[in-house]
Amino acid sequence: MDDPIAPLLIKVAAQDRAAFRKLYAQCSAKLMGVLLRILGNRPEAEDAMQEIFTRVWLRAASFDPQKGRAMTWLIALARNHAIDRLRARSAPNTDDGLDQFIDPTPRAETWLIAKGEAKRIHDCIDRLEARHAAALRGAYLSGKTYEELALAVNVPLNTVRTWLRRGLISLKDCMDER
Repeated sequence: MDDPIAPLLIKVAAQDRAAFRKLYAQCSAKLMGVLLRILGNRPEAEDAMQEIFTRVWLRAASFDPQKGRAMTWLIALARNHAIDRLRARSAPNTDDGLDQFIDPTPRAETWLIAKGEAKRIHDCIDRLEARHAAALRGAYLSGKTYEELALAVNVPLNTVRTWLRRGLISLKDCMDER
């Protein structure tokens, strides 16, 4: 396992206070950064941080290392909590035109998480049987139709469908083990 935070979360799920202190020491700075970016207010971010670590203590058992990395789970928890806080704020009904300044591009942490997941997917596709990998890349990355794939490799349409089905099953298995 290449996830140093996961064992700490597993110990926290067993109510290990020393692991909880260590988890806080290792993750609080990154989570505070996420909260500050979303909430834009240090006192509110500090309050949110306390609530998040309370939730971590109570919900650590719901973390599944088979489904993803521990830091990703923690960031998602922090992000969702911060968004809930934003929604709870009473927003004035004035149209001050500030909507035009909202940047729709993903934040750095979102981009890094997505990049890591994309690498995992590409690594798993590279481990597939060559024809299954080629079919998946053609259909899902290049946007080719099943008919186009079948014509390109001169095989029946149902063969391409079978390759895609088997490729997706193998891809899922690979992603689940990582």
